[in-house]
Amino acid sequence: MRKARGGMGVISAGAAAAVLAGAGYVGTTWLRYGRTSAERGSSDPLLDRFMPTYEVREYHQTRVRAPAELTFSTARELDMQGSALIRAIFRGRELLMGADPGERKPSQSLLSEVLALGWRVLEEEPGRELVMGAVTQPWKADVEFRGLAPEEFAAFDEPGYAKIVWTMAVEPTGPDTSNFRTETRVITTDPGSRQRFRRYWSLVSPGVVLIRYEMLRLVRREAAGRSAGAQPVH
Repeated sequence: MRKARGGMGVISAGAAAAVLAGAGYVGTTWLRYGRTSAERGSSDPLLDRFMPTYEVREYHQTRVRAPAELTFSTARELDMQGSALIRAIFRGRELLMGADPGERKPSQSLLSEVLALGWRVLEEEPGRELVMGAVTQPWKADVEFRGLAPEEFAAFDEPGYAKIVWTMAVEPTGPDTSNFRTETRVITTDPGSRQRFRRYWSLVSPGVVLIRYEMLRLVRREAAGRSAGAQPVH
């Protein structure tokens, strides 16, 4: 019985620590909202064209043991729904927001999936970088994305929305290695939307960051595997 009580105490303490850590993260995200910088990663001219100033910036990168062209094609073709972690995070958002779970999405490439959701390609440098954008109200339970033509997106300022732009890009670091990066920027169109998005972002940003890390892991693993499989046998 003492061992059982001790075990329950450890579990309770761990759960309490997790709750406190989560609350601390939410509080920190709330306080730091809008305080963005370009310290991590260099400036991206393609992103700057559509959103030179922003309220949120998420930047992540990883080194990949595969040529740049192969890494880029792997990222475009990635099946995000094949990840149990990503499915769990999306399910968590549905529960948190009270959204309709709907049917499980079929396996498809990342590019096909985001286009089907309503995102639009704003700019592309073949084999190197892809920029996607949409306007949305992510604080709603059942979120919808509206893609706009590049010139419309850059000028869009209709109140009540958040503008989101993100990129996946690759740079060669050698004949068989590359650097893969992804960056997301967000800006809202009026003070009311800023407040709503700030609350929303403070709650969901841990899941968004986990999705980015999982994406990098999958690209790194699958591109390296494809590269190794393509190597000639001597």
